Order: sequence, then C-alpha cells, then structure tokens
Amino acid sequence: MKLTEAKQQFISSWGAFGTHWGINRTMAQIHALLLVSPEPLTQDDIMEELNISRGNTNMNIRELINWGLVERVLISGERKEFFSAEKDIWKVVKQIVKERKKRELEPMLQLLDKLEAVEGDKKDKEVKTFVDTISGIKKLGKQADKTLDTMIRAEESWFVGALMKVFK
Repeated sequence: MKLTEAKQQFISSWGAFGTHWGINRTMAQIHALLLVSPEPLTQDDIMEELNISRGNTNMNIRELINWGLVERVLISGERKEFFSAEKDIWKVVKQIVKERKKRELEPMLQLLDKLEAVEGDKKDKEVKTFVDTISGIKKLGKQADKTLDTMIRAEESWFVGALMKVFK
C-alpha cells in the first residue's frame, strides 16, 4: 500500500472511530490529518486535503482546540494560522478521556445526586426501588470516575502493565 492510500485509509477510519468517542466524523478526520502531518497545516491545507468547506473546517478546528487535541502554531513570517495535533497517542487518549469525563460522566453524577434525594417515604416500594436503582448506577459511575482519574494521572507504562494484569 502506498503512503497516499494508507494516509487516506487512516483518515477515513479515524473519522469513523471518532464518532465512538463523542466527536463528529469531520472533526476526527481533521484530527487524523493533523496527527499524520509532519508539519503544522493551515486551514486551507486542511480544506484542500479533506475537500471540506471553510466553515466546516473552522468550526471543527475550534472544537478540536476546545477538546485540547489541537493547538495553534505560530510560524515566524507567516500571516496564516497553522494547526498541529499532539503526536503522543497516550496523551491524546488521556485528553479524550478527560474531556468525555467532564462532558458526560460528571454531569450524570450530578444528576444522580439530585435524583437520589427524591422525596417520599423510603419504605414505600416504588420509592425504595427508585432510590436503590439510582444509588447502584451512581456507585458504578463513581467507580468509573475513580478509574478514569487513575488513568488520567497514570504514566503509559504503568497503565499498560496494570491493564495486562487484569487480562491475565
């Protein structure tokens, strides 16, 4: 497989995978392009390579910057903005986990706190079932939160070693 074909396949596949981490296909494709680019790219470079509109490119680059996956790069003597992605995939994974935790898990835990405090007689069968169910979900969510915090703080070698022990 030639580099051009492999690069296109990677960008396309990363785009499909991105939808599973909570980002849209185009955003993931831009991220993939920046991951495999040896030099920072301009918005025009990205538009041309992926055949997408300026608005779509601009919106998705801003969102990638908000996710902490892409950064603006200043190049001396250039008027255009350049963009680059973190190349260390462990840092990328940790950043995605951190953002998903902030955007999804933390709001869910806050909601579960409110729901767990439902009014009613705790001896009532319906109230007890509701509270027990919410408490069980909250317990699992808090355990997931602790696990994700451990992963975010961990070094890659420690985490991979710990993960391998789990699968043995």
